[in-house]
Amino acid sequence: MPVLYCRDAFNPRRVDEHFALEAREVRACGGAVGLIDHDALLGGDAQRAVARVPAGLGRSWYRGWMIPVDRYAALAEALDRRGVELLVTPERYRTAHELPGWYATFADITPASVWRPAEPGAMVAADDLAALAESLPPGAGIVKDYVKSRKHEWEQACFIPDLADTVRLTRVVRRFVELQEEFLAGGIVLRAFEAFSRLESVAAEVRVWWLDGEPRLLTPHPDSPLGRGLVPDLEHIGPAVRRLGCRFVTTDVALRTDGQWRVVEVGDGQVSDLHRSSSRAQLAALLVSSQDSRQADV
Repeated sequence: MPVLYCRDAFNPRRVDEHFALEAREVRACGGAVGLIDHDALLGGDAQRAVARVPAGLGRSWYRGWMIPVDRYAALAEALDRRGVELLVTPERYRTAHELPGWYATFADITPASVWRPAEPGAMVAADDLAALAESLPPGAGIVKDYVKSRKHEWEQACFIPDLADTVRLTRVVRRFVELQEEFLAGGIVLRAFEAFSRLESVAAEVRVWWLDGEPRLLTPHPDSPLGRGLVPDLEHIGPAVRRLGCRFVTTDVALRTDGQWRVVEVGDGQVSDLHRSSSRAQLAALLVSSQDSRQADV
């Protein structure tokens, strides 16, 4: 299968440095590589973004930086005009990429969550946040948008010690919105906090790569300082992935302190990052050798 990568901003004939090794492995496996101008796509010029993609390339994967769902739809349309079809449709991309799309399918195995749409920069009223939080179990929580959290600003823009403390809740959510700026995706999400086991001071978290409903690759979470992790129990997670109906997804799973493996995040595999210690060759071989399974995308 061909793979479309983001091009280097300074050398449009090359793959972005972050994905260059993976692209070389794709070529080594016999796969074709196309280049997309990610900046042009985010700027609203999808036609220019795909100008270097060979016409008639056929069904292809995308592998690169995250794309807002509306821009992904524009990308799919522009590629279609060049005889290129993304293996992940815009509808399936939204389902896996944004929490409201996947949450119901994983509700029993992921922290309780509630959300509301919000525009970038919009300050949600304290009363609205309090009403939203009332739907969650009492105790601590976190705030994120439909795609990302700001866990590296844990105290000021992520963790809420008590969801019933409206003053603290409002302060943390507003700081989160301020820091996200124009990159706020979809809206505000509040999630119940769950305590996870830790290995060498970091959460025992594993990224599982699923293709056509089967776990094909286990890697540490990209933020982990560790080059290896635990092997998760996926028996109760696999059925949910298959019900989701998306071809290529990742699940970030963490070991809760009571010994249960929980799904922390779901993502579209095309825009999921690899840990620095993980094999680019393994992922490349997985993508290139994947079958043209059309029924999974309808």
